[in-house]
Amino acid sequence: MRIMLRVSYDGREYCGWQFQPGEKTIEGQLNMVLSNIYNTDIKVIGASRTDAGVHSLGNVCVFDVDQSKIPVEKLPYVMNNALPQDIRVWQSLQVDDDFHPRHTNSLKTYEYRIWNADFPDPVKRYYTHFTYRKLDVEKMREAAALLVGEHDFAAFVSAGSQAQTTVRTIYSIDIIEEYPDNTLNINNSNSVNSRLIVIRVKGSGFLYNMVRIIAGTLMSIGSGLKDVNDISLMLESGKREYGGETAPACGLTMIGIEFL
Repeated sequence: MRIMLRVSYDGREYCGWQFQPGEKTIEGQLNMVLSNIYNTDIKVIGASRTDAGVHSLGNVCVFDVDQSKIPVEKLPYVMNNALPQDIRVWQSLQVDDDFHPRHTNSLKTYEYRIWNADFPDPVKRYYTHFTYRKLDVEKMREAAALLVGEHDFAAFVSAGSQAQTTVRTIYSIDIIEEYPDNTLNINNSNSVNSRLIVIRVKGSGFLYNMVRIIAGTLMSIGSGLKDVNDISLMLESGKREYGGETAPACGLTMIGIEFL
C-alpha cells in the first residue's frame, strides 16, 4: 500500500529535503522514523526537494509498506512523537499504488517574504529576508507579470540543476504589502516605518533555486539596480547575468501543493 504524508518543517537546521549521507535532512529524518515504526527500511518519495534553509507548510511525500499496523489516519500522531520538533506531519492518507507526487500534475505555491524597513526585526530574522533598500512594489509587479505563463526559465536556475528541461509554467505571481501596526513614535516627531512584502508564486513546478532567483531579481528591480526590461532579456537570452542575486533561503516557504 502507498501512503501520502503532508509535512511542515522549519528548514533552518537542515541541509534541504533530499537525503544526503552524513547530513541532516528532512527526508532523512522521515526515513529514520518510518523505518523504526514499521521495522523495515523505508524511503519516502518527496514532491519538492526544497533547498537548505527553506521552510515548508505542506510538502508532500509518499512511501510504501506491505500493510500498516497503524490506522493510516493516526500515523501523524505516532510520527510526531518521534520526529524533532521542527518537523511535523499533519496529514496521512492512502493513495493509489501508482501515485507519484513528482509525476502528477500539480499546483505548487511558494512565498518569499521580505522585511523592508530601516532596521532588521530580530523576531522575523529566521523567516524573512531583510533589506533596508526601499522597494518600488509597482515596478516589481510590472516585472512579475512578464514571468507569468509558459517560458524557458534557463536564466532562472542555478548551476547544478539536473532538470531535463528548463521550460516551466507560472500561473500567477502576486506581490502583497502588509503594514504591521508597529510604528514607533519618539517624542511625537520621529517615526520608524516598516512593511512586509510577500512574493507569492504559483506554478506547475520550479527549477533549482528558481523562486529565489525570481525574488532576488524582483528585489533588484524594485530597488532600481535592475530594469523591468531585464526580465525580457533573461527570458529571451537564457543568461543568468541579466538578473539579480539569488535571494537568501530564509525568506522562502513552500506553502503547499494541490494535485490536479
